[in-house]
Amino acid sequence: MGRPVRVVSFGECMLELQGQAFGDMRQTYGGDTLNTAVYLARCGAATGLRVDYATALGDDTLSSGLLERWQAEGLGTGLVRRLAGKLPGLYLIELDGRGERRFSYWRDQAAARAYFDTAPGDTPLEREADHIDALYLSGISLAILPPAGRERLAALAGRLRARGATVAFDNNYRPRLWADPDTARAAFSRFSALASIALVTLDDEQALWGESDAGVQLTRTLALPCPELVVKRGAAATLVRLAGQAPAEVPTERVDQVVDTTAAGDSFAGGYLAARLAGVGAEAAAAAGNRLAARVVQHRGAVIPAAAMSDLIAAPR
Repeated sequence: MGRPVRVVSFGECMLELQGQAFGDMRQTYGGDTLNTAVYLARCGAATGLRVDYATALGDDTLSSGLLERWQAEGLGTGLVRRLAGKLPGLYLIELDGRGERRFSYWRDQAAARAYFDTAPGDTPLEREADHIDALYLSGISLAILPPAGRERLAALAGRLRARGATVAFDNNYRPRLWADPDTARAAFSRFSALASIALVTLDDEQALWGESDAGVQLTRTLALPCPELVVKRGAAATLVRLAGQAPAEVPTERVDQVVDTTAAGDSFAGGYLAARLAGVGAEAAAAAGNRLAARVVQHRGAVIPAAAMSDLIAAPR
């Protein structure tokens, strides 16, 4: 029997507060790539998928608490750097009556930004590159890094692609994290070209490129050079395009009452990648991602209880 497929998700996880300003608050944690890592681990458990999370944390008790919770979810934490004197970032989620989110962030000095602040090749992620089968990262993973760190991450992605490993890039564009749109566009174009799988939210692509016409942007997005492309369009059918093939439509799941849209895209990515890495076809994998996302938006918070999705976890057929 061969070794389990090893996936690494790289990015930032922050402390999360849920509630209203000056009202009752619930403390938990979340971050796009961490959310995806958790859903990957849950969905991939039946096939023996091994999922690691790579980030940087401080040496404080809150950081230790995050590590304990990630490990309880089955995530490997050997690629996490602990940086003396640093702290994790923090964000507040406030919801309106329709379940839509408003975020406030305290992350400028977060430890994750300093992951590559060491000698070239000397991070745990770089040292383990030859033993990684798939790397998942997002536009937020890029945005939190200084230019030198972004270069190191690009070199790592290129190294993995060169030896046939999977590199999955999720666009997740957040304008406030970037100095200017041109810097973001250059980074997104570069990492889309490095990716073997691109997971794209069309609304984010429109915001990134300043395109008001969704049809025009969709045509541009479908022309991206990566061999496997998934386009998420809210409630509209998900599009899956493999190299040399016409895009296929995969219907989304109807949800009568949306409670919280947090991590809808992150959970889709976890469900999709877990299925693809287990050998499931792209359209069936998109259907699995849509089912999971539909379940997640019916619960509060980024990471829903495992019991709430237990019926969706099974060995792929």
